[in-house]
Amino acid sequence: MNSSPAYPAATELNHRAVVVATVIDRSPAEVWADVRDISSHVEWMQDAVAIRFLSDHWEGPGTRFECDTKIGPFSLTDVMEITSWQGDRRMGVRHVGLVEGTGEFTLTELADGRTEFRWEEDLTFPWWMGGSFGAFVARPVLRSIWKQNLARLKERIER
Repeated sequence: MNSSPAYPAATELNHRAVVVATVIDRSPAEVWADVRDISSHVEWMQDAVAIRFLSDHWEGPGTRFECDTKIGPFSLTDVMEITSWQGDRRMGVRHVGLVEGTGEFTLTELADGRTEFRWEEDLTFPWWMGGSFGAFVARPVLRSIWKQNLARLKERIER
């Protein structure tokens, strides 16, 4: 008897990665100097309304915070924890609130002194937000919002 499932594994069915990127006309050190200030993310992320720190430190691994998020009529408080922190290179986060998953900002130096800023998120939605179907529907919406966020970040840093 074949014990392999007839359907893909749950992790394959639930994959919801959203990836956006931009090139910023500044060095990774200059980009990092702005992005490392987590409290300032509300200034360039249109979906982030407010950030409240839950940890006694505001940067580095283990930093925990709540982010009030609003997209259209939907509002929630996203609880996040910084999981990786490599200055001028990478910031990883784990979402542990109603929406769960992981995210990462990666800064790559380009040959001409510019920086590619890549943002990747892999999120799982609760059943009342549509679960897998809700994530599928949300993916292009989130991608559009986050592309706009990166355009705002680019403008902010290049000014």
